[in-house]
Amino acid sequence: MALKVAVQMDHIANINIAGDSTFALLLEAQARGHALFHYTPDRMAMRDGAVFATIEPLEVKDEAGTHFSLGEKRRVALDQMDVVLMRQDPPFDMAYVTATHLLERIHPKTLVVNDPAHVRNAPEKIFVTEFPELMPPTLVSRDLDEIKAFRAEFGDVVMKPLYGNGGAAVFRLTADDLNFGSLYDLFATTFREPWVIQRFLPAVKHGDKRIILVDGAAAGAVNRVPSEGDLRSNMVRGGAARPTDLTDRELEICARIGPSLKKMGLIFVGIDVIDGNLTEINVTSPTGLRAIKRLGGPDIAAQIWDKIEEKRAA
Repeated sequence: MALKVAVQMDHIANINIAGDSTFALLLEAQARGHALFHYTPDRMAMRDGAVFATIEPLEVKDEAGTHFSLGEKRRVALDQMDVVLMRQDPPFDMAYVTATHLLERIHPKTLVVNDPAHVRNAPEKIFVTEFPELMPPTLVSRDLDEIKAFRAEFGDVVMKPLYGNGGAAVFRLTADDLNFGSLYDLFATTFREPWVIQRFLPAVKHGDKRIILVDGAAAGAVNRVPSEGDLRSNMVRGGAARPTDLTDRELEICARIGPSLKKMGLIFVGIDVIDGNLTEINVTSPTGLRAIKRLGGPDIAAQIWDKIEEKRAA
């Protein structure tokens, strides 16, 4: 059954197709005969409770520089689509939150992937704290005394914005680091929200594993190894992708969180695991599909579309 699929994303002209998971999903959908339509979040509108978007028919090909073509723009009610992929990148700000409210008006008549209400209610660095037994010691606060006490207890810590993404503004602070006061002041003036402080995990030098779950089940993984002289393993920050298998501990983590993901309608999720410690649950726009397949792993984009088609047929 051919589906009408609208893709809410940052403009396709600006993506790096070599590593972009949205592009992997688009290629797979097109190969299956689904009709693709492209729009950016600023082209949404709600009129008298009905949600509209100005969309463009989309065709894709796996060739950098000529990877897409767009048809004529037209305004449509999004509830006339079979599927909406919500795939714009963070920041997870009020614009992002508002988009989830609008899409909530059409779901589940139109299947929104991931469920917009649960995307809104599961920011990755907060949702993960529902599973503290799987995590390293973690503090969420902007209170100086709380942070000092946590740092005194664990010594070597990592400090990062609560709603950051892509490894931006992630800092390691050793027990005797004299930059702590200045860094605290910088965070306090830059971010209105609390931030995250975690015990530093030395094994990050061997990699930060991105594991993809499809409808709550482990589907594949890639190990992201930081570049020389950098704490961060994010591939957008120069981390190198390496093939990997899942350990017993990582399968245990997936089994523990999987039922919650499935119940919440979070079909496509990426989790980050360092040395058997769960650090984030990414439900907004997870990456890793193309790297996993390129390194000889499974075609997870196909698994995701199998699940979407199953849900639409139900």
